[in-house]
Amino acid sequence: MLEILGVRQEELLRLLLKNKAGMTADELSVQLTITRNAVRQHLAALENDGLVKKSVTRASGGRPEQLYVLTDKGNECFPRHYAWFAQLLLQSVQQESGAEGLSERLSTMGAQVGKQLRVQYPDLVSRGEKTQKLSEVMDQLGYNARSAAAEKVAGAKKVEVIEADNCVFHTLALMNPIICKFDLALLSAFTDSAVDHQECMATGGNICRFKFNAKDQ
Repeated sequence: MLEILGVRQEELLRLLLKNKAGMTADELSVQLTITRNAVRQHLAALENDGLVKKSVTRASGGRPEQLYVLTDKGNECFPRHYAWFAQLLLQSVQQESGAEGLSERLSTMGAQVGKQLRVQYPDLVSRGEKTQKLSEVMDQLGYNARSAAAEKVAGAKKVEVIEADNCVFHTLALMNPIICKFDLALLSAFTDSAVDHQECMATGGNICRFKFNAKDQ
């Protein structure tokens, strides 16, 4: 994210990262050696992008001074090595339980999360309704997902499909494709379906494509 920002905006974010209690426009102006108006323009742009927000005001002996702080999204602009730590956890479980044990653990976790999410939508009945809602939930989680055109199969039955352009576990999946067991179990539990992982970005696919069938098929 930092790469697409201007130099001054990146410097501004780094100053707020170091000063977590917040800084005023005047303080930022001094640190960045630019005018107060220029700072306000950068702050307005960063606020609009959801990276910076107004915090509390600070007494100054005159007019209270407005402090600016990073948002959670702003903090996430800076490197986080979640995938590295998660990979260490996966390796630890695999060493203790073996590959089969890790697969079972991931499937159990995915099924639990799928059921928890499903409880939030008690009115969904058909597989089509469930997969449509699931695609919306996945999109909110960052998968950039959508319901694809339903396929026709024998007997003129419809098969629901979800496609996703962004696997939120992509780095992990590249190192250990078994991580996909979590996604598949989640999708299956949410929709009460058998899920066919037709295409996977971790194995060279252009997208992740999931087909949903009745469990008895």
